[in-house]
Amino acid sequence: MSPITEFLMPALIDILRRRNWIVALTLAAAAAPLFGAQAQSGIASKVAHRPLKKGDPELKKLLTPLQYDVTQRADTETPFHNEYWDNHQPGIYVDVVSGEPLFSSLDKYESGTGWPSFTKPLEPRNIRTKTDRTLFMERTEVRSAGADSHLGHLFDDGPAPLGTRYCMNSAAMRFIPVDKLVAEGYGKYLPLFQKKR
Repeated sequence: MSPITEFLMPALIDILRRRNWIVALTLAAAAAPLFGAQAQSGIASKVAHRPLKKGDPELKKLLTPLQYDVTQRADTETPFHNEYWDNHQPGIYVDVVSGEPLFSSLDKYESGTGWPSFTKPLEPRNIRTKTDRTLFMERTEVRSAGADSHLGHLFDDGPAPLGTRYCMNSAAMRFIPVDKLVAEGYGKYLPLFQKKR
């Protein structure tokens, strides 16, 4: 362990114990370059992604009312009036609660629905589906595997060859642009975008 790591790690852990998330996030972001490769899978990564789960009392404090209602109460945000429906930047989308990688901009397409739509998940193991019988119909609900956040719904009217449309709520996700992947702890996805350039 380097001297910098020996100094920062106890300070970061102490801040986390006090649940001062803003200071912890700031320190983690500033320390990420100092940790080098460790930042991708170590404490800085976990702090930056707020690894919380459904039912955690901190969620209501950390999420906006819309994020909370969508992820915890399975609400749906307004189409065409949400953060990512028209986002064309390269990067990945992660669960706003847990930081689990969910989707890539490489699989995002214009569905005309007003919600961000993807042909497939970036990490299928981070997605789970279940039958949703609300609104007098049967649909396939999409939830995150780790945090159990409601993300949106899966439909079979997507483009070929897969024919799937993952219709997601922007409020359930956080977008990480390509130029921030390493600093945010998602450096392993950078090669996906370097191949496309």
